[in-house]
Amino acid sequence: MKKGYIFKRLLRSIVSILIIMLIVFTMVYTLVPRDNIFFEDSTYRKLGGKSDDKTEYVYSTWEKLGYLDYVRINDYCLTLYEAGSPEMTEAIKPDSKESQDFIKLYASKGYTIDNYLASGRYYAYKDTPVVKRMITWLSHLIQIDTPWSVQDENNPDLERKLYFGRTPTGGVALIGSGTTHKYLLYTNSVFPWIHQNIIKLNFGTSYPTYQGLEVLTVLFQSQGTEVKRPVTFETGYETESGIIFGTLKYKPVLDRMDRKKFVDNYANYEVKRSQPSMIGTSFIMGIFAMILAYALGLPFGVLMARKKDKLADKLGMVYIIFIIAVPSLAYIYLFRYLGTTLLNLPSVFTTYGPGDVRSWILPIVSLALPSIASLMLWTRRYVVDQMNSDYVKFAKSKGLNQREIFNNHIFKNAIIPIAQGIPASLAGCITGAIITESIYSVGGMGKMLPGAIRQYNNVMIVALAFIFSSVSVLSVLAGDIVLTKVDPRISLSEKAGRS
Repeated sequence: MKKGYIFKRLLRSIVSILIIMLIVFTMVYTLVPRDNIFFEDSTYRKLGGKSDDKTEYVYSTWEKLGYLDYVRINDYCLTLYEAGSPEMTEAIKPDSKESQDFIKLYASKGYTIDNYLASGRYYAYKDTPVVKRMITWLSHLIQIDTPWSVQDENNPDLERKLYFGRTPTGGVALIGSGTTHKYLLYTNSVFPWIHQNIIKLNFGTSYPTYQGLEVLTVLFQSQGTEVKRPVTFETGYETESGIIFGTLKYKPVLDRMDRKKFVDNYANYEVKRSQPSMIGTSFIMGIFAMILAYALGLPFGVLMARKKDKLADKLGMVYIIFIIAVPSLAYIYLFRYLGTTLLNLPSVFTTYGPGDVRSWILPIVSLALPSIASLMLWTRRYVVDQMNSDYVKFAKSKGLNQREIFNNHIFKNAIIPIAQGIPASLAGCITGAIITESIYSVGGMGKMLPGAIRQYNNVMIVALAFIFSSVSVLSVLAGDIVLTKVDPRISLSEKAGRS
């Protein structure tokens, strides 16, 4: 396996992801009417008949979401006069010389000029091309936290430095001042024990659902009720809190309780909650479903191949045909009915919550059912193909018994294409299961993409599309690498790819 080939495959993977994202940006920002994003926005509804306030809110929101560039006459006049001055008050009027200059300037730049209904003041806007919108999004995707990340006009004397110290829980930490996060690198007792806030992915702020929260926070923050414990803050203040000190971020304005707890402006934080995050819930359910699928699908597939055309093979084919022919919605509901009736298991995940093993059983098994059938089918096919190969006949002629032939030759060769699909199966654990999670009311990733589409949460749609496409595309490359590790006879080369 040559490094040059891997580099080229990575490069092609990145290009594939960029093409997918361009399609997503085009669909989201051109085919969906931009007015639809306000359907779920409570702030927009509260504005009621205030036409100027509503126009200001609409265009400001569109600008934040990257639809257009928006300029008000007030912004233009602030470059000429002091805010609140008599000159400023006269300049923003529709019949002023400054308003006419504003119209000429921005009309020459290709902006559309319009005015507020109530006041008559002018504003200008210009749509942002899709390609530029995507480039802007990608340029802000990776953020590096430095001592100059925070720019707070109300705190001009903010010290900017990095130094080593300890977290309130006793962990070793690289601490920043002027950085967005207080603890850039820190240790604690939670796996993987060493954590960092230096490099972060920035997918934007969710809107209109989960408004004000960063997309990654929505996906990775724990759910449920706050899990409190005795905590001593840096000021010596003691209380019950679920604070996660490693998440401390800069907060421009402190309230009374903030000053009571913290010695500086790093007072924004996340709290530990009783349930896993959405992505964590889907991954837990997916990984156990995958383990169950491989644990049952492989041996049953081998059994079907070894008992070809006999009872075991016929029963296995009945199961495979049933899973393929019957809609997944139908057999999941059937399995849920059997599980709740015969085994007294909860019909929905929320009955006992993630802390009870019984909550996981039906969703995990339901999610594993189609994977078991697929693995049984393909394992049977690959094993049967190997059993009919010439080398098996040759091995028999040499006097090897059936067990030796199967264990040393047939199974090893048959398992190779199955192993290639393991990275893709792991990738599927992250994306979640829409139908299974919906039926069992599981708070996982499965609901996120369809929910974001229904609620016109374009920021979330773009972020999820990037995550899902990146994981899926890279899993294909990972599958090829696994293939070379399982079978040394297969190599990846720059000329032939596989040889």
